Amino acid sequence: MNKTRRAAALATGVICAVQFVLQLDFSIVNVALNTIQRELSMPPAELQWIVTGYALTFGSLLLAGGRLADLLGRRRLLVIGLVLFAVASLGCGLARWPVMLIVARMVQGAAAALASPAALSLLTTASPEGHERNRALALWQASTAGGATTGIIAGGLLTQYLGWRAVFLVNPPLIALLLAFVPRLPAGTAAGGGKVGIRGAALVTAAIAALIYGLTEGQQHGFGSPASVAALVAAVVLALAFIYSERTLPAPMIPPSLLAAPARRAAIAAMLLIGATLAGYVYFLSLYLQKVHHFSPVQTGLGLLPSTLTVVLMSTLVTRRLLTRFGARPVLLAGLVIMTAGQLWLAFMITGQSSYLDGVLPGLLLTSLSIGLSLPAASVAITTGVHGRDQGIAGAMFTTGQQVGAAVGLAVLATAAAARTAATAGDVVAGYRLSFLIAAGLGAFGVALVALARSPAPSREPVDTPSSAASSEQAARD
Repeated sequence: MNKTRRAAALATGVICAVQFVLQLDFSIVNVALNTIQRELSMPPAELQWIVTGYALTFGSLLLAGGRLADLLGRRRLLVIGLVLFAVASLGCGLARWPVMLIVARMVQGAAAALASPAALSLLTTASPEGHERNRALALWQASTAGGATTGIIAGGLLTQYLGWRAVFLVNPPLIALLLAFVPRLPAGTAAGGGKVGIRGAALVTAAIAALIYGLTEGQQHGFGSPASVAALVAAVVLALAFIYSERTLPAPMIPPSLLAAPARRAAIAAMLLIGATLAGYVYFLSLYLQKVHHFSPVQTGLGLLPSTLTVVLMSTLVTRRLLTRFGARPVLLAGLVIMTAGQLWLAFMITGQSSYLDGVLPGLLLTSLSIGLSLPAASVAITTGVHGRDQGIAGAMFTTGQQVGAAVGLAVLATAAAARTAATAGDVVAGYRLSFLIAAGLGAFGVALVALARSPAPSREPVDTPSSAASSEQAARD
């Protein structure tokens, strides 16, 4: 038993470290953007694609990556994703022209879309439902929060002392270390008889890519711009085509059973709202601290550090126990209620004269407390009762919900904030306050969705567990 527990602990540690590195790279580049623009002489229209290019490929390919993990083997796809991520990071760090950097960043996003759902599904299939899975998913969310804030702080330090290329070149040695431990992970069950579903994967990938691109263009150039309108119309058409395709295929990309339970549908919808709130709250608080309080990038990262510490401590020490005792739905509801309260605090308490301690910190702590509750609860709600052969696509739905919600939410909140700022003669704080008020409304809507959703009926089919899938995993071992 001790040997089994040590193996499970090692697997959880390695998988969470993978998530930490992927999340680190998502945020580490933001602090280096000004330096990159100056040294590569990039115009603003190209500079934003360093961030947008990564988000575009990552968000749009997650569902396809999750399904590939189920069908081809999770450990195999994790290795492919990590190796590709390391190569793309090297390309970013050695880039001599803007186009080279942008293309390498898009490859990074695609690689992360392969690695992230494979890692999450390895975690859920290696941990039986109940206390062990609750603990593993709480640690996963803690590593996500830790990577995000560490990226902001590390990005400032690396850029200041080693140059912007260091924020990318730090990845290959980290990934090489992770790859040394990957052979000790369970291979996962490869559903060799299934099909990838090229048509469904292409349609959903194109739909999400068009949505993210259309929202980004709308945020940058206005939602009436031809590029934004065309992309958003294409996103709707492609999404409808995907839904029709899924209904007509004998083996759809997203199994109907995954969306059959009202509680799971509500949890996925809640993830969209949580993703929107999180993206807006970090974005606007960072701007508020830098523009109003004149914090440096490193000081901004340190100002957000209490959020990370709260999420990590809440996820690892409290939420996993609450999930075991009360279940995912009550914990998710509590998280959404607290998130709404945190956004309301920021909407009404930050001003041009309020200090960090009395204006920002209470709202920051309330929101981070809600993150530590709601994200592990949502991940448990989405993956509980799912067959082991479908854990990859279930995990991808969780991550995709968060990424798409972030893209939609940030575009809507930034547009609303800009309009409010313009209407108040350039008062940026008024714009930030409106964004937090809208985010509070999203949180309240999430509370209603989860509260009204019925609990799922017990599954009549056995869910694959590590013990029941041992023989098939051995056959699929890489």
